[in-house]
Amino acid sequence: MQETEELSLIIQEEALRAVASIKKGRVLLYPSDTLWGLGCDITNKSAVERIYEIKKREPNKPFILLVNSIQMLKRYIVMIHPRVETLLMHHVQPLTLIYQSNGELPSHIVPSNETVAIRVTKDPFCRAVISQLDQPLISTSANSSGLDTPLSFDDIEERVLEMVDDIADKRLAINNTGQASVIGTFNHKGELDFIRD
Repeated sequence: MQETEELSLIIQEEALRAVASIKKGRVLLYPSDTLWGLGCDITNKSAVERIYEIKKREPNKPFILLVNSIQMLKRYIVMIHPRVETLLMHHVQPLTLIYQSNGELPSHIVPSNETVAIRVTKDPFCRAVISQLDQPLISTSANSSGLDTPLSFDDIEERVLEMVDDIADKRLAINNTGQASVIGTFNHKGELDFIRD
């Protein structure tokens, strides 16, 4: 079996396992296209609250969400400028943008008509999980608030490892850049303004 076929099988199996776990209200530690992150079912308020608890994060600080396509992105935002949409289609590096929410996300994720940070991920494992859930996935770094962001699995605090319910296979971390994504906003002309680069 070729390595790519073996990896594809691991992605399929791990995605099925992750989705089953998430649907039971569990918190998953998984590799994204940037860092190892914490995720759960966004419609399950108690699961979302557990992520806040694990991170020791203030409840008024929202999380970044991952979607698997621009089509899914459009389900949750008021609008996207055509120039920005074109950029997202061709942008190679992970890019998180802040959008005006259209009220379709649960209120414990983002209050109605407020802004939400969303990234269209190209990571095959994340895309598989999101596709099967048919909803966005929380993507927040696997660390306590105020502490350094872990750049690899080995940097994750023991406390966090003990508090999560499931941990994805480390072999899935092939696209893990070890760096947080760029975060930006855009204006009515489609011009970007970077908040974090």
